[in-house]
Amino acid sequence: MFDEKRKMRRLAEKLGLSLASIEKEIKLLHFNRLNIVDLMPEMLLMVRSLIAAQTFTYKRKPIGVIEKGLLISFQNIFITEETGKAIGKRALNNQPHVRIMPSHLESQVLFPKDVHVQQITILVELEYLKRFVGNDADKLAYLFDVEKTFWIEEFMSPEMSNLVAELANLSTENILSQAFYRLKALELIYLLFSNLLKREKTEHHHLSNAEIDAVYLVRNTIESNLEKPLTKDELVKLSGMNELKLRRIFTQVFGKGIYEYYNHLRMQKAARLLKQEDLSVSEVGYQLGFSNLSYFGRLFEKHFGLKPKKWSDKNRI
Repeated sequence: MFDEKRKMRRLAEKLGLSLASIEKEIKLLHFNRLNIVDLMPEMLLMVRSLIAAQTFTYKRKPIGVIEKGLLISFQNIFITEETGKAIGKRALNNQPHVRIMPSHLESQVLFPKDVHVQQITILVELEYLKRFVGNDADKLAYLFDVEKTFWIEEFMSPEMSNLVAELANLSTENILSQAFYRLKALELIYLLFSNLLKREKTEHHHLSNAEIDAVYLVRNTIESNLEKPLTKDELVKLSGMNELKLRRIFTQVFGKGIYEYYNHLRMQKAARLLKQEDLSVSEVGYQLGFSNLSYFGRLFEKHFGLKPKKWSDKNRI
């Protein structure tokens, strides 16, 4: 435990962050594992598995150790039923997800009490990333325009989620650790960029912190009300934007339209209920607000390639 907290202090020093600003947060974190891999000047990795002793929010300052770079955070969150009830409707995305932002952007990081977090954070220099992508860089040009303030969130594929879990539990004995972690970091980035290429096409505009906060308020409210969708007028009022702007920014950040994103969350929850709970297909459908079970079945099959009953028989724990 002491070694992990000493590593966090050394990392803060390297990134130019005030040690005083992180001391309180470090004391609240119980580390199962922490590994910081220095691959500078191209990359810096932080691999950690942790649980917070109490819920707190940490304000991450701009990172200046790389002049132009991206901060990419891959995150698995494991929530027990008891913890889930305690968290209630607080702003927490419990889906495995990735967030991408320019390294000079401030951000709020939430650590919920008693929730197990596995996280791989990659700070990567922009020109190195361009060379890695090569001739395909134009397909993701918005990621390389750090003069704009942008913020991207993407669902993690099972392959990404499994790789994060592997690295969070890895023993570094008898491996070439720097070569291994560089390879795995680039594999994660490759899988992420492959996902981003499938996104709905949209223009990417500069986003203010207020706009990012507003669109997350909408997203978190949607996730807290999966059994009953909010109306268009309710979401517009909640965001403080007009409908056109809300739809544009939501798609820019999350890669899906609002209704498509809502259905994606419902199908992800349906899969979890079918896999982990002793519920029938009809019970899951009704619980998620589907009055038409045939429609529920078609939507589930569209997402997972199998009808709910067959998927449940194949995947139930």
